Amino acid sequence: MIVTTINVNGIRAAVKQRSAENLGLLPWLTTTRADVVCLQETRADDDQLAGALAPALDDGWHLAHAAPSRKGRNGVAVLARVPFTDIRAGCGHDEFADHGRYLEVDLNIGGDEVTVASIYVPTGEAETERQAEKERFLAATEVRLAELVDGAPARGREAVVCGDWNIAHAEADLKNWRGNRNKAGFLPEERQWVADRLAAGWSDVVRGLHPGVDGPYSWWSWRGKAFDNDAGWRIDYQLATAGLAARAVAAGTERPAAYALRWSDHAPVTVEYR
Repeated sequence: MIVTTINVNGIRAAVKQRSAENLGLLPWLTTTRADVVCLQETRADDDQLAGALAPALDDGWHLAHAAPSRKGRNGVAVLARVPFTDIRAGCGHDEFADHGRYLEVDLNIGGDEVTVASIYVPTGEAETERQAEKERFLAATEVRLAELVDGAPARGREAVVCGDWNIAHAEADLKNWRGNRNKAGFLPEERQWVADRLAAGWSDVVRGLHPGVDGPYSWWSWRGKAFDNDAGWRIDYQLATAGLAARAVAAGTERPAAYALRWSDHAPVTVEYR
C-alpha cells in the first residue's frame, strides 16, 4: 500500500496551476503509484471538488470529502483506487464538526483492513484566539487518535493519520528553527503535543525512515528564495499505528525540481507500506 498526503492549497488552483505545462494535480494523479491520496485545503464544496477532479474520478479514483462550512477555507478529502467501506467526517467534537478539518475512511487494500485519515490542523498565531482554536482542535483530535491507536489490535485494523499538522516537531523539521522559537508551529507546547502522541503509540513514519537528518521538508513559502534555498518546514506527517509503521519500507517528499514546477506551496509526502 502506498499512501500520499498533500495540502493542495485550493483544489481549483492545484488543478489549474501549471496546466499549460501539463503539470499540476491532475497530471500527477495519472503518474503516481499511490493507492490512497489524502488532500487538505480543498477550499471547495462537494460539487466544486468533484468538478475539479472529474478526470481523475473518470479514471476510477474514489472520492470522500469533508467540505468546509466556511467558504473558501479548509476542506479535507481522500482519493483511493478502491471503494471505501466506511466514511466518517469530523473528529467527534461539535465545535469542529463542519470545519472540514478531519475525515476518516476505511479501506480494504490487498486483503488488509486499514483506516486512513486526512487532517488539517489550524495554523494558529501565538497568543491570539487563532492559537486558542488550534489548541482546542488538538485537544479534540487527541481523543480520537487515542481511540484509533488503542483499538487497533482489537479491531485488526491498523490506521494512518495523514495531513498538514502545522507543527514542526523538532529542530530538524525546519530550517530556521532559531528564528521561529516563539511562533506558531514551533511553540514548545505544540511540539510537546506531537511528542505525547508518539509516546502514546503513534509513529512518525517519515522521520523513522530518515533519522538524524534535516527535513525532508514539505512546505516552503511562495515568497523570496525559501524554495530555492530549501528553507522549509516539515509539517506534513503520516502518523501510523505500530503494526502499519513496521511495514513502512520507503518514504519521502516529492519535492519539485524547480520553483517553476510547483503546483502547491506543499509537496506530496509519500510512504510505501508492505
